[in-house]
Amino acid sequence: MTTESVTRAIDIIPRGPVDVFRHSWVLAKRSLVKTWRTPEGLIDVTLSPIMFTLLFTYIFGGAIAGSASDYLVFLIPGIIGQNIAFASVGIGIQLNSDMAKGIFDRFRALPISRIAPLLGAALGDVVRYVLLITIMVGTGYVLGYRIATDVVSFLAGCLLAILFALCLAWAPMLVGLIARSERSVQGIVFMTLFPLTFASSAFVDPSTMPGWLEAFSNANPLTHLIESLRALWGGMGEWQTHVAWTLAWCVGLVVVFAPLAIRAYNRRA
Repeated sequence: MTTESVTRAIDIIPRGPVDVFRHSWVLAKRSLVKTWRTPEGLIDVTLSPIMFTLLFTYIFGGAIAGSASDYLVFLIPGIIGQNIAFASVGIGIQLNSDMAKGIFDRFRALPISRIAPLLGAALGDVVRYVLLITIMVGTGYVLGYRIATDVVSFLAGCLLAILFALCLAWAPMLVGLIARSERSVQGIVFMTLFPLTFASSAFVDPSTMPGWLEAFSNANPLTHLIESLRALWGGMGEWQTHVAWTLAWCVGLVVVFAPLAIRAYNRRA
C-alpha cells in the first residue's frame, strides 16, 4: 500500500456521527439502486396491500361495519399497520442474502463505520414505506375513504408510521443476521408477525375479543400505531395517548433489538 493510499484511507475513517450518517447514506443509495433494478421486489408494498384492502373491504366490511364504505375509515389505518409489519420482513431477507454472498465481508474491509451497513439498509427502506402509504391512501380514496382532518395531521401520521417501521425493522434485521437461510428468516418473522397483526385493532374492535386477548391487543404496539392513524386522519378518538405509546414502543424496539443486531453483525461479518 502506497503512502498516498494510506493517507486517503485515514482521511475517510469514521470520526463521528456525521461520518456514520455519510457512510450509511451511501449504502442506502446502494439499496435504492437495487430496488430500482428489481421492481418485482416491491410487490409486498404495492400489489399485496391493494389485494388485502379489496378482500377485507368487500368480504368483511358488511359483516363488521354494516357496509363496505363505513368499514374503510376503520380499515385503511389497520391495513397500513399490518403491511408495514409485513414489509419489514424484506430487510431481514436482504441482509441474510448479502451475508451469504459475502458482501458484508467486503464492507468490513472498508474504512467505514461498523453500523453503517445496517443503518444504510434501514434508510433505504424508507422509500418502500412511503410508497406503501401512498398506494394505500390512494386506493382508499378510489374506494371512498377520505382524510377527515387537516394536512398537518395527515403528515404527522405518515411520519409516525415511517418512524415506527424503521424502529420495527431492527427485529427482522436481527433475525436476518442469525438465521441460516432466507427461508428461515421468512418463516421466523412471519410466525411472529401474524399474531401481532391479527391480535391487534387492525380489523376488529379489541373489545369483541376474549379478555386475555383484548389485554394483549390493547398493549400491542401495532394497536397504538393504528389507533394513532385513526385519530390523526379520521378524528376517531384522542391521538395523544396512542402517539405517546407508539413513540415509547419505538424507543423500546431500538433499545432491545439494535444492540443485538449490531452484536450479531460484528460476529458474522
